[in-house]
This record gives sequence, structure tokens and C-alpha cells, in this order.
Amino acid sequence: MHKQTSKVNMDNKHRICLNRVLSKEERETFSSFRIYREGGKIVLEPIMEFPTQDHWIYKNPEALASLMRGIKDAEEGRMHDLGSFAQYATEDEEED
Repeated sequence: MHKQTSKVNMDNKHRICLNRVLSKEERETFSSFRIYREGGKIVLEPIMEFPTQDHWIYKNPEALASLMRGIKDAEEGRMHDLGSFAQYATEDEEED
């Protein structure tokens, strides 16, 4: 593991900026950090959060396995076009 070190100063409201140590991708991915003390260190552990309504997939091993297979198939080009479903849309659904 590459150990990246840099010095950051707190602003007048005792905040620190993580721009120097996080890549653009990490700044877009991590919305929160778990913070804890370990010996004399303060550790920030990145947390990836997701909407509550999407949590069910992680409680259903069969559905999660199916989703992961589908993602792998798509990544490897194993998919086929089912065509347009526009004919089944109603005006009520389009407003949502």
C-alpha cells in the first residue's frame, strides 16, 4: 500500500480540506467518512452510501447474485436488444 502524506491546516472553523489527498474519482464516490482514533492517530475511513430503497438487494442473496451476473454479462458483451417499450408507456407514467 502506498502511504501518501501531506500537511493540512485547519481553517478558522476547525475544518480541514481533503482535496490534496483524494482523487477526483474518490471525491465523487465518497460522500461520508467514519472517523475514529487508533492509538495516537485520527483515522478517516471512506463510506459509500446508497439510497434506502436500494438496500433490499443486499438482503436478498439470490437477487444480488443475479444482478452481479447481469453486470458481468453486460461488461463482457453478452446481451441482446429487446427493442423499444415506448408503445407501453402512458401519459401518466411519462409525467413521473
